[in-house]
Amino acid sequence: MKILVCIDGSERNEKILKEASLIAAGCQVNDLAVLHVYEPRLDPVSPSWGSRSHSLTETDNAYLCKLREQEKEERQKFLQEAVKYLEENNLKARAILKEGHPAHTIVTTAAEEGSDMIVIGSRGLGGLKKVFLGSVSSAVIQEAENCTVAVVK
Repeated sequence: MKILVCIDGSERNEKILKEASLIAAGCQVNDLAVLHVYEPRLDPVSPSWGSRSHSLTETDNAYLCKLREQEKEERQKFLQEAVKYLEENNLKARAILKEGHPAHTIVTTAAEEGSDMIVIGSRGLGGLKKVFLGSVSSAVIQEAENCTVAVVK
């Protein structure tokens, strides 16, 4: 069995990892991958960063690229911490870091990896909004083919 565990860097990660550990421990898992997908906040080539009246200088671009690289390093760090957590629970895991639209990238990665299951968190909202899943988890449920999706609340 192949399991793809999706984390987003939030406080829910620990709960997602704990549930994924329980699932993996109860199955014969031969591949456990932890995926984090992010949409870059700092995209110097985005039209919103420059316009015809004001374009970015080389210094601006270099600074934004440096910030983007720092953001990527921070995400890689918490992804490695997730892998370490699973390994401390006697599960061999590997990390996957991708950039793109989260739901689409999760579904595409699951298909590429031949995953049998996706473990993903729900959106932690209170009140009436609690009835609805988050947009990413909902889209993954709808779009994932040939794959079970476990949503952790």
